[in-house]
Amino acid sequence: MSILDSIKCPDDVKALNDDELRVLCLEIRQRIINVTSKNGGHVGPNLGVVELTLALHKVFDSPTDRFIFDVSHQGYVHKLLTGRNNGQFDNLRKTDGTSGFLSRSESSHDCYGAGHAGTALSAALGMAVARDKMRKKDHIVAIIGDAALTCGITMEALNNIAVSTNRLIVVLNDNEWSISKNVGAISKYLNELITNKAYNRFHDDLKSFLNKMPGGDSIINFASKAKKEAKDFLVHSSLFEKYDLRYLGPIDGHDLDVLVQYLTFAKQSDRPVLLHVMTVKGNGYEAAINHPEKFHGTSPFEIKTGKSLGSSGAPPKYQDVFGDAIVNFAEKDKSIIGITAAMPGGTGLIKLQEKIPNQFYDVGIAEEHAVLFAAGLATYGMKPVVTIYSTFLQRAIDPIIHDVCIQKLPVVFCMDRAGLSPNDGATHHGLFDIAYLRCVPETIIMQPKDEDELVDMMWTSINTEQPTFIRYPRGSAEGIEIKLKPQKIKIGEAETLCSGKNIIIWALGPWINDALLLAEKLTKENGISVGVVNARFAKPIDKTLLIRNVQDCALIVTMEDHVLSGGFGSAILETLEENEIAAKVLRIGWPDNFVSHGSSVDDLRKANGIDSNSVFNLVLNRYKKISDKQSNYSNQPIVEDVVSSLG
Repeated sequence: MSILDSIKCPDDVKALNDDELRVLCLEIRQRIINVTSKNGGHVGPNLGVVELTLALHKVFDSPTDRFIFDVSHQGYVHKLLTGRNNGQFDNLRKTDGTSGFLSRSESSHDCYGAGHAGTALSAALGMAVARDKMRKKDHIVAIIGDAALTCGITMEALNNIAVSTNRLIVVLNDNEWSISKNVGAISKYLNELITNKAYNRFHDDLKSFLNKMPGGDSIINFASKAKKEAKDFLVHSSLFEKYDLRYLGPIDGHDLDVLVQYLTFAKQSDRPVLLHVMTVKGNGYEAAINHPEKFHGTSPFEIKTGKSLGSSGAPPKYQDVFGDAIVNFAEKDKSIIGITAAMPGGTGLIKLQEKIPNQFYDVGIAEEHAVLFAAGLATYGMKPVVTIYSTFLQRAIDPIIHDVCIQKLPVVFCMDRAGLSPNDGATHHGLFDIAYLRCVPETIIMQPKDEDELVDMMWTSINTEQPTFIRYPRGSAEGIEIKLKPQKIKIGEAETLCSGKNIIIWALGPWINDALLLAEKLTKENGISVGVVNARFAKPIDKTLLIRNVQDCALIVTMEDHVLSGGFGSAILETLEENEIAAKVLRIGWPDNFVSHGSSVDDLRKANGIDSNSVFNLVLNRYKKISDKQSNYSNQPIVEDVVSSLG
């Protein structure tokens, strides 16, 4: 049996000697590489925190002591040490497998769930204050990345720590990367801090503490070896000490002994303390070290070479279509500015960064700033294109309303990952954007049926004097050839793909193909005449076409990759109500609960009752009920207002 297989709980880690711990580090790294090579996942972040996570469990007592991992994408090591090294971990990020993030519902050792950056410090401070009020002795440890310091939330929490508690441990895991290379003044400051000759600020009590420990003198010697004069050792207080946190560091994040000694000291500190830990993203796997952005979060890959195992010949991804299009537009129009929040690679905006860098801005993990920055650009007549995943744009709803929409500024928002991000789960699904945007005046919300229409919508948005939002899904596009010259789409105009007399399906985005297949099946197997409309716009709705369709058929079916509450189907109902039209409407979409992670979109649709067979039966049964009523009351008009929602 391997050492890792013998670890059933954190107490088993405490029982290991130094040699066994070193072997355990190797086994953990190999386990993570093996599983993620098959399932995909966050490889680099987890390989970088093996020693750090082991040290945390060596020094502290989870779950009594609480670890709050910012984002929690680096929680695989923690999972392996807390009883989850089993078949569930083999199915990491898959249906019935463990989540790729920490989740309170998954384990008592996961004291706080996450998936977005910047939340750990505020949550940890809340826990520390609650602990103090209850007069408990638990230790609260927040593990944050250096990229989290670009988040306004993190800086807000820093401002409140010293005035709220005397006992909080912050571990700053500094690997110089978020998803992409870190940017901005904070990143530059941290680099200057660690390269200063007198980089470690020692307090008398720390020196005294280390001198009493085996090997402690070597840490002191390591920290002060660059000292040439006494004044060199008297380094100016760090930024964190300005916030009244005791700063210790930088610390070698791959030296387990050193980490244990520093964490043990921090455990006894009578004031908030920050340990600045230096780690290497992807440590232990050369491919991940050499390609940190790719291996931040990767699809399945070949272990030997690190090459992705994606199917060859597949259509381009929507993000790549977007990237090519914005480069094409920006080359012809110097007023077009691409903006992203730490995700040039994931959004496809890296193509603009590489080809026209002076029209590209990565603002770090700071979505609110990205939107406000774009608003300022727009006041000067620039054409900002803000490219942020749908799930992360949620963080910027206030500046969207207050700064962009109230002022009717022509900012283009391209929302990648709208719909499901199946392996990532609830924190990453883009299922709420129509609802949180549709209620805002001056917004235009659209979704393409394929990559050619995406380019047309980008062109339309760039040339529209109004805030516009384009949502499109994760993954491969449809394989449709893109026109050489984009066409401007009339705002609010839907597209009839096929006509029908009995049922008309209004669908958005990836549901278009499902709608066409459903229409074909209903016609062939049941003789029902079914039409399909590519709605294109969630706001404004094509009122003229909708009213005509209602007059021509017995049932309107809406299909959307979004929650039903407040979504596209709701917009259809509201449009009918506003025009005093009673109609039968069946809405197909995601139910009113948080959708978990799963192996694929198909798996999650089936689990939520909206797979193709379930939808076929729902539509057929609803139409049969309507037909039966019509036959029973053939001389009476249909005035019943029926709304069906799933879940």
